[in-house]
Amino acid sequence: MNTDPVATHPDLQLIALDVNGERYDVVTEPRRTLVDVLRHELGLTGTHVGCEHGICGACTVLVDEQPVRACLMFAAQAEGARIRTVESLSDGDNGLNDLQRAFTEHHALQCGFCTPGFLMLAEGFLGERPEASKEEIREVVASNLCRCTGYQTIVEAIDACATARRGACVTPCIPDSPPDKEH
Repeated sequence: MNTDPVATHPDLQLIALDVNGERYDVVTEPRRTLVDVLRHELGLTGTHVGCEHGICGACTVLVDEQPVRACLMFAAQAEGARIRTVESLSDGDNGLNDLQRAFTEHHALQCGFCTPGFLMLAEGFLGERPEASKEEIREVVASNLCRCTGYQTIVEAIDACATARRGACVTPCIPDSPPDKEH
């Protein structure tokens, strides 16, 4: 008797996902969204489900370092890509990363429901635009919804993190620069 779930249930498929640097083999229906697989199959509940229409941004994750609404992407579409969730920001041993600390220090969260989406949006944006101005940050964060903070503290936290990251570099920060070059 065949016990392979994919063979016995033709409505299922096996996909391999690279999430936070780990490979996961997941048997799922083709119609399952990335956010559902992350939360229910992999137990990564930091990615929140809000509107399920791609409007609120609570489900934002990075796919190949680009912010993506996980509620709008099928898990199968993410196969072969590098996925990062909010859990990837902290290494677990050293606590919060610089962006998370900036959110805490600037009181950029209240209820916290939208925070993982803002963190991943900011992480992706700062990776692409480390020299971003406050105005550019304000424009980017407008794509996510927050009912509690009024956005100003979120903008200030992201700007403070960007400024600190730039200050840590001897010359302007260049993403993905070779490690043997001073930057």
